[in-house]
Amino acid sequence: MAHPELSEDITPMYSNIIKGLWPVLLRTWRHDWRGGENIPRTGGFVAASNHLSYVDAFTLAQFLVAQGRAPRYLAKSALFGIPGVKSVMTGTGQIPVVRGSSKAVHAYEAALKAIKQGDCVCVLPEGTMTRDKDLWPMPAKTGAARIALSTGCPVVPIAMWGTHEVLYPYKDVAPRLFPRKTIKVYAGPPVDLDDLRDGPVTSETLRIATDRLMAAITGLLETARGEQAPPRAPRDTGADAGQGTEPGSEHSTEATDGGEKS
Repeated sequence: MAHPELSEDITPMYSNIIKGLWPVLLRTWRHDWRGGENIPRTGGFVAASNHLSYVDAFTLAQFLVAQGRAPRYLAKSALFGIPGVKSVMTGTGQIPVVRGSSKAVHAYEAALKAIKQGDCVCVLPEGTMTRDKDLWPMPAKTGAARIALSTGCPVVPIAMWGTHEVLYPYKDVAPRLFPRKTIKVYAGPPVDLDDLRDGPVTSETLRIATDRLMAAITGLLETARGEQAPPRAPRDTGADAGQGTEPGSEHSTEATDGGEKS
């Protein structure tokens, strides 16, 4: 089965990778995809999702490609230093993030440029795979909200469920492909940020926008899981670009406030 026609102009390498992986992923796991109509068919936008597993980058990309969009991830700069991986990351237009450095702002600027030229930029607001024992979303960073408010682009909330059954976060070292798992990817309508767009982007507006985004993602995840999320304490929505919290570290960074391609 050929993949859908894409709205973005992508590199030959990216096109070949999609052509190669598309039939493989269709056979690797079952799919329960909902809300595809909420993905913009043209124009720049942010796709923001929860983060359960190393598999997430593939399943989210697969869902977006099915809607005719080729995602660009905010990705850890370390991936660009791995032989072979570097050429793939660079050749497909992924965006490197240098953690714990003033260079993190370059990723933010690259994301803005990508949005303005009509691309889909993927951000995982938690910044890393969840450490929550029940696999609910962790406190979020404000990168997705900052990009959306700075550009005026839509930010689409997406929830994934089932990828942890293929590779459980922080535990599995090899994928569990049999029996075939069902991967759920549910997209909601763009988060309503209209009342926040006319004024300056402040720590307060970023907090409000991020809370709305995470509430939407959590609501979609509740639907996918068929259960209600536990009540949460106020979220950590630090507004400084590039600042995030890695499990076990108090002052590390995650892709411009919250994106990681594993």
